[in-house]
Amino acid sequence: MSEYRYKMPDVGEGIVEAEIVEWHVKEGDTVTEDQHVLDVMTDKATVEIPCAVNGTVTKLVGAPGDVIAVGTEIMFIATEGAAPAGDAAKEPEPEAPARPEPKKPVEPEQAAAAPSVAARMTGERPLASPAVRKRALDKDIDLGLVPGTGPAGRITHEDLDDFIKSGGRLASKSGGGGTAIRAPQTGVTEEKVIGLRRRISDNMSRAQRTIPDIAYVEEIDVTALEELRAHLNNTRREDQPKLTFIPFLVMALARALPHTPQANAHFDGEAMVLTKYDAVHCGIAAATPNGLMVPVIKHAESLDIWQIASELGRLGQAAKDGKATKDELSGSTITITSLGAIGGLVTTPILNAPETAIIGVNKMQTLPRYDADGQVVPRKVMNLSSCFDHRIVDGYDAAMLIQRVKGFLENPATLFMG
Repeated sequence: MSEYRYKMPDVGEGIVEAEIVEWHVKEGDTVTEDQHVLDVMTDKATVEIPCAVNGTVTKLVGAPGDVIAVGTEIMFIATEGAAPAGDAAKEPEPEAPARPEPKKPVEPEQAAAAPSVAARMTGERPLASPAVRKRALDKDIDLGLVPGTGPAGRITHEDLDDFIKSGGRLASKSGGGGTAIRAPQTGVTEEKVIGLRRRISDNMSRAQRTIPDIAYVEEIDVTALEELRAHLNNTRREDQPKLTFIPFLVMALARALPHTPQANAHFDGEAMVLTKYDAVHCGIAAATPNGLMVPVIKHAESLDIWQIASELGRLGQAAKDGKATKDELSGSTITITSLGAIGGLVTTPILNAPETAIIGVNKMQTLPRYDADGQVVPRKVMNLSSCFDHRIVDGYDAAMLIQRVKGFLENPATLFMG
């Protein structure tokens, strides 16, 4: 029996350290060569780390949230025979005392049956993937009643299966009317903010602390655009993606930004250098199971509506699956964020520094408006929110950019002219 000391690998691109996001093994587990054992984060990309040998894990070094230098020993593995080249065989060292975890008060009846289940506060939205939520909805199950055993109390498919097997399924047509009476909840969970969420927190705090921004909101009449979108979707080829509103907005921005180049730019406030770009690399803020990510549609100024839609779908899926590359998540020159599908009349998005502009899409609705003859008619309208770095973009220029975008969207045929 010998010991293999596995070191934090060099993940390339000059990275000298990485943050531990999640261990997929624990001490005592049997591991095999190339088995996925660890997730680490560098910049905005999450990297899967494979095991190098076959054996049994005797010690893990580092917890989620710890930043570890490349070359640091992070996992000790007992192996059969001689240790592989480059790792000296020696007796395992005594294990360091386990790092104390924050105390998580748990209900007494839960403690005996499921000590690993994280408690949720009353009214707190349970963590679960879209697939788990759909299963629960189809089976008329209140996810708030399902104990979660995944990271941070996330509810897994196995948790849902166990809940159903235990007889916890809610019958919407039962004698009780399908309403569950929930006991008062007293649990409190302390959760360490790590990985992508910590980076988002740092970036948002820095932007709000250092950038004086200006917000501008305008109503857009999208009646004609929606008619065109419906027509294009009904006549598209099988190999063409279905069009949403966002590709039209991306195209409108690409047409309008040359008139306001300081809004398609990066600003270094310390060096006092403004870098303006001819290319429009449009970031699309996307909610994923792992947090907010911003995949980037590169060179939007050179793409047609179908190409933009294809890239939007491809990048969005890659981000949700956790497979987006660092290159696909970086390099944006302006960002779009959309909460319109959820609702909301107005948003005031925070700048994605060092960018100087961000555009927010809000709810689309049918409302009465006056036409050119003074008659009240139903129109499809939505508010377009925007925020700009006021150190670089003056209020007049911000307004003129949004008015140009408004002109393109309200007269969508002009998007396809020259």
